[in-house]
Amino acid sequence: MANPLFKTLVTIKGNPRVCIYTEPLWGLSMNLCIPYASVYMLALGLRDTQVGFVATVYMLSQMVFAFLSGPIVDKLGRRLSTAIFDFIAFCIPCLIWWQAVNFWFFFIAALLNGVMKVTHISWACLLVEDADKKQIPHIYSLVIVSGQLCAFFAPISSLLVSNLTLIPAVRILYINAFVLMTVKVIVLYLISRETKIGLIRQQETRGKSIFELTAGYRGVIKMILKSRGMVFSMVILLLVGIVGMINSTFWQVIVSKKILVPDPLLPLFPIIKSVLSIFFLFSIMPRITGDRLKVPLLVGFVCYIAGQSLLISVPSGGASRYLLLSVSLIFDGFGFGALSALSESLIALNVDPAERARIMAILHVIVTAATAPFGWIGGILSEMSRNLPFILNLLLLSLGFLFTLIQYAKKDRK
Repeated sequence: MANPLFKTLVTIKGNPRVCIYTEPLWGLSMNLCIPYASVYMLALGLRDTQVGFVATVYMLSQMVFAFLSGPIVDKLGRRLSTAIFDFIAFCIPCLIWWQAVNFWFFFIAALLNGVMKVTHISWACLLVEDADKKQIPHIYSLVIVSGQLCAFFAPISSLLVSNLTLIPAVRILYINAFVLMTVKVIVLYLISRETKIGLIRQQETRGKSIFELTAGYRGVIKMILKSRGMVFSMVILLLVGIVGMINSTFWQVIVSKKILVPDPLLPLFPIIKSVLSIFFLFSIMPRITGDRLKVPLLVGFVCYIAGQSLLISVPSGGASRYLLLSVSLIFDGFGFGALSALSESLIALNVDPAERARIMAILHVIVTAATAPFGWIGGILSEMSRNLPFILNLLLLSLGFLFTLIQYAKKDRK
């Protein structure tokens, strides 16, 4: 059991174990739909700007519920909040996407899907509050691995699209997502237990309304701004979030509409990214302990920049497009694996445990508010040129690289 990640997977107990072991159900449900989400909307008659606008509506909904999430999670508890809001945010929208015929179906589903910010906070608290702090980077790595494993089932999606065409196949994928997410919600609720801090916060917030509790956010904001580590964590989370949203929304668009990859092949290429992400998380992340995150962050940004640069250079048509696209995804895989795990680890390592729910809520309000316009902006850029959303990503990733250098230069001087 030499690899610390394998050791963590086998020996971890309690809520972290339940969260990690049920997470593949999310990957096998929602992640199978994601490669087709944007082209599904286009196939149903939406324009690029409408696809981008739906992404922005989703982010605005997240912003509202991120603001309310801290008090909700403290009052209801981590466990119950996760069950209720997972069902609202994922199970119900899956039924709407299944029957979608026009823009308004996606608009309503995006509003409900944004409720996931509550469960994002509650699930994160359930995941780490009773965990050993030294294991937190490994725990987040295992969570990402769980989500990435679904890529190996991508050929199922391809076969469905090849045999049934795009729209009927994606409708089946959304029904599958509804069933598996419902199973995940039930199993996680039945096996998990409320965290120690969660029980304390429930006692402290008893008799107080959600709106009374939000009044305490002013002190939480001051707490965040006084901590350079928290400000740095917030900026990295913001940049990674924007890049991730643009990628998840417009990667399928550029690959399908500009590079001219046939629809049945769309889910196959992310397998490369997933394999590389998993390789990174098992080979490199176990070597990362404590706050030694400078080099992994910088390497993550460099790899992501290389991957995005290659993506916009892939020609339309021709056999070489498949090779270049694969190489692009190799770099994206390393970059995504590093930055996804490290951005969440930075937050978990710098946050005050007693105020985890409210601090994370405010962080996600700020990050979501700043991220929200980029879905719409990405849609406008995509209509001008399929490359432009990814050129924007290059600028954002370069900023992240520079900000990391500045942050650790100041830290090293101390």
